[in-house]
Parts: sequence; C-alpha cells; structure tokens
Amino acid sequence: MPAMRRAKRALAVGATIGVSLLTLAVPAHADKTPPGGAGSVGGGSASGDADDQNVSAEASGSTVKTDTHNNGKGPSVGPLTPAGNWTPPACWYAPKYSAADFKKLEEHTWSLESTGYEWDAQQRDHYAGGHPYKDFNLAKADKGYWWTSDVNTSFPPGWDSCNKEPFWVDNGTPPPADAPQAVTPQILAEIAYASVRVPDTHVTLAPDGATKVNLPTWTWLDKTNFKPVSVRAYVPLTGMNATTTAKPVALKLEPGTADAETYPASGECTFNADGSIGTPYAKGDADKTPPCGLTYLRASGDNGPYRLKATITWEISWTGTGQPSPKKLPEGTFGTTQDVTVDEIQAVNR
Repeated sequence: MPAMRRAKRALAVGATIGVSLLTLAVPAHADKTPPGGAGSVGGGSASGDADDQNVSAEASGSTVKTDTHNNGKGPSVGPLTPAGNWTPPACWYAPKYSAADFKKLEEHTWSLESTGYEWDAQQRDHYAGGHPYKDFNLAKADKGYWWTSDVNTSFPPGWDSCNKEPFWVDNGTPPPADAPQAVTPQILAEIAYASVRVPDTHVTLAPDGATKVNLPTWTWLDKTNFKPVSVRAYVPLTGMNATTTAKPVALKLEPGTADAETYPASGECTFNADGSIGTPYAKGDADKTPPCGLTYLRASGDNGPYRLKATITWEISWTGTGQPSPKKLPEGTFGTTQDVTVDEIQAVNR
C-alpha cells in the first residue's frame, strides 16, 4: 500500500528532520549551485530570511532549489495565474540522497522505533537486505543517487500522485516507467514558473483621484516598473537546470462598470517599444483620445468609487539543460484594483 508507506515515512522523517537532515544534507557541487538566493521547492528543512518577499534560503535534502535573484521585488509582488487550466506540477521525483546519506537517514529513523518493528523490518529488507537493494547500494555510490518525491505546496491538488517509495537511478539511466513525474528540464521550468513573482499593476491616471463623466481618463505605466523577471530551478546533485522568464506584453483595463468606454475598445493596451504602456497626460490633451485609457459615462454616486482593475499579461518562456533556445509556457496574468471616483460635471447658470 504505497500511500500508507508514504504516510509512515512522512511521520518518521518529520519526527527526526530537525536532528538528522541538518547533518545529512546532500553536498551540492560548487560549480553547480548558484551563490545565494537559493530556496527549496518541496521537501526538506529550510531556514533563511525574506527580502522584499523574495525568499533566500538553504534547505537540507531538498530535491530542487530555486535562484530568485532576478525575480520581481518590492512590497507588492504576487504570483502569476497561468492561462487556461494549466498549472505547474503538484509533485515530482528527483535525486535527493547519495547512497551514504540515505543509509544514515534510514538507519537513524529505524533506531527511533517510531514506525513499528514490522515496518522497519520490511524497509531493512527492501533497502539493505537485497530485496531488491543491498546495503543501500553503497557498492554503486559513485554511479547514481536515491530519488524521492517532493511536492509543490503552492499547487497542492494532485500531490499524492507521487507515492512511489525512494528508488535508485544510475547516472545516465532513465527513471523507471512507474515514475512519470520524474524531473526533466521542462518540469524544472514549470517549478520555476510557480516561484515567479511580478509587481502589482497600479496604473497612473489623469485626472488622478477623481474624474468627470464623459471626460477621457488617461492611463499609463512607467517602463521602469515593468521589465522581465526570471527564476532558475536546479537539481543540486546533477546540475540539471532551467530558467523561466516572464516578460510583460499587454495591459487590460476593466472599468468596474458597464457604463464606460475603453481605449482601445478592447481595453487591451500593448507595451511600447521602450517598455512603457500608454502615454502620460500632458497639458492640452484634455480633448484628445488617449492611446490607453477610458471614459466613464455615469457618476459613481453614493455606492462608492468604481473598482478599476488593471491586469498585466506576462509572456512566459524557458531555457535550460538541452534547451538553449527559448521555449514557451502558457502565459500568466497578475492584476490589481484601484478606486476611481467619477463626479457629474457641474453646470453653472448665469
């Protein structure tokens, strides 16, 4: 019963992780691990700090780590919502332990007798007694690694589909067929996708704060606030890696009421060549149609301001091991709302 096995293993590892994994962390090769800015994805014990919501951490025994130095920064960043029904992987298999480290971890767990004699005896026979593994494959220590599953806590549905017990994979040999979620460069790219953070889309308005019925409101975004961001995911033990890049490509305006017109009519404003969106309002533009903006046709009234929603679409691509040319992943969006008060134009009778 794989699910029961995994539950027992989780309990055992959870009880010992503080005293064992910190001393049993798999050593990452210096030439394969980027300096700093690394965080774990999935299992393992992590410690670190947060700088502008950009987590920097080192995790013991994690299968995949992320480098977020080029991620979005600031007090108001958030994750992308992928287009359609696509989501990053909920779980995967990847190399996690050397033969010696896995032996130390398992033997320490058994010494605690926290999972019961029968379970421990079964595990000893499986990993050390030759059915099928003998002495944790120490004789092949330089020829492969123990693989296990990790989960993406940001996308929990489906995590229990990775319920295979830890298994050995020789270097250069494909993982077994019953581990279809085995890590690949593309899966790493999709894991990195889940860690991408982008800035909110608070647009500049003119008039600012309050506008008038039938008066065009100019909308724009400064180019310095919106630029490509990227996250790199990698397997410390093997050096397999992928970098996922998000590039802003369009802004969609939703006025918050049907009594409004948008410019363009679709409400979708594309980025200019310099990376900005729209054109800042200048004196004398009051009677012109803005290239990106809207006109409210009815006052917001006593019900409070309209909630203008501005959503940026981000084009997603990745490169990595065996994939030097950018390859696309589904687009993502991130939007925020802001209040817009619309007043009636007051006529003056003389």
